[in-house]
Amino acid sequence: MGKRRGHPAFSEGDEEGRPTGGRGRRNGGRGGGRSGERVPRKTVAERLEAGEITRDDAVEKAREVVLRILTAAQKSRRELEQSLARKGYPEDVVVQVLDRFGEVGLVDDATYAETIVRTRHAERGLARRGIAAELRRRGIDEDTAVEALDQLDPDDERAAGARLAGKLVTRTRGLDRQVRVRRAVGSLARKGYAPGLAFELVKDALAAEGEETDDLGYAED
Repeated sequence: MGKRRGHPAFSEGDEEGRPTGGRGRRNGGRGGGRSGERVPRKTVAERLEAGEITRDDAVEKAREVVLRILTAAQKSRRELEQSLARKGYPEDVVVQVLDRFGEVGLVDDATYAETIVRTRHAERGLARRGIAAELRRRGIDEDTAVEALDQLDPDDERAAGARLAGKLVTRTRGLDRQVRVRRAVGSLARKGYAPGLAFELVKDALAAEGEETDDLGYAED
């Protein structure tokens, strides 16, 4: 027993007889002040400035990031700029990479905006105003957005709103008529339909169900 307590592989101060080297590694430097703190990872810009990577390395890394993003989903140039900036890429590297992607047609805000307009209108029933708001959030410039939105025909927009209004009032059958109107108009407004048009579409949908609408008035909560 005496030899075991005095075994040279164990620290004298370790009451449980564990190897001090292993214990220190498992604890990650516990009790050792700042030695166990995680060192922040350098950004690409910082590594470039420190000479740890070349500019060509930074460009190649940025190119790979953009390819991964675009493989998952189409993005606007502004969205890609923001993604690369968050990852710490220098502005001049970002510009060079995105310019090249634009030259080969992989970053094209006009095509992207047209896709958003088409899908949001057809699949979600969004009106022009609602789609315009999304284009702004995605960093599409005003001129490009207006050109893309021009593909929306007012009659098509009204028809989409009418279909949506019909679905909305159907879901609220059995409720008070005024409640049905408020809910349906509110839903249409959130999709970008002007309040007056939304109210008109909801009235038409209720009338198609046989509801009396001549005395109908709309008041917001």
